[in-house]
Amino acid sequence: MTEAGGRVADSTGNWVDTLAPAPVRPFLRLARADRPIGAWLLLLPCWWSAGLAAIGAGSRYPNPWHVALFFIGAFVMRGAGCTWNDIVDRNLDAEVARTRSRPIPSGQASVRAAALFLALQALVGLAVLVQFNRFTVLTGIASLGVVAIYPLMKRITWWPQIVLGLAFSWGALMGWAAVFAHLDAPAYLLYAGSIAWVIGYDTIYAHQDREDDALIGVKSTARLFGTRTRPALLCFYAAAVLLIGLSGVGAGAGPVFGVGMVAFGAHLGWQVARIDIDDPDLCLRLFKSNRDAGLILFAALVGDALYRSYFF
Repeated sequence: MTEAGGRVADSTGNWVDTLAPAPVRPFLRLARADRPIGAWLLLLPCWWSAGLAAIGAGSRYPNPWHVALFFIGAFVMRGAGCTWNDIVDRNLDAEVARTRSRPIPSGQASVRAAALFLALQALVGLAVLVQFNRFTVLTGIASLGVVAIYPLMKRITWWPQIVLGLAFSWGALMGWAAVFAHLDAPAYLLYAGSIAWVIGYDTIYAHQDREDDALIGVKSTARLFGTRTRPALLCFYAAAVLLIGLSGVGAGAGPVFGVGMVAFGAHLGWQVARIDIDDPDLCLRLFKSNRDAGLILFAALVGDALYRSYFF
């Protein structure tokens, strides 16, 4: 899509296209401000971890300051990650119908301008990160290596979704670290469960580009699983429910968390039942629905912390 406004092909009718000043639109598109679903999916493991830490610490609710910082940090760093991805993938993006109208391949933004924008976002992210304790700061910095290599993985492995899972699930460690200044088994189990969740939902997302990816030699679990996607999703989502459930048990969660896990698992099961890998629009809707699944789980964690504080 090459309309005058420079709208990205897989983004339609949003505030960036209609309200943002024209000079800043390319940069908002680089940061995916027109498509906030990715920021939500990066944020949710952070909030899960904050909720889990509240249960483990016997608090009435997650630290509101931490919840706010994670919100800002997730949106900023998701933008930085997308900008880095677009710099690295600019030549590949030019060959895929859904991505060729992104700011760099379409000429809306130069690589130099994108790099400067990336640096600005990283500085804002650092300003957010240093509000936490020293251990959490170091834990956050440790994620940068995984983030940096992710765009390269689709060129060398059929499992780039694992690397995305490692990066997008890092927040599952951060909330716990922010409260306890160290990591324990519940945080690691939450991290592992989140990785399985990410592999599942990003496999759904990758089916949108399956045919273009095959033409240009880009690898993904969508191409790897093909017609076996439904049973593969079932395995990954089941692993996510099991591991996240164990993380709650390890933190001392109670019945409210258990009810929430049933609802979370039911939502993931609904995605598996509904998936049609030959319907890109449905794949996108199912992918986006993971925000709702993640919010269900966060609500369960918060509700359980409240329940335990009043009844135990």
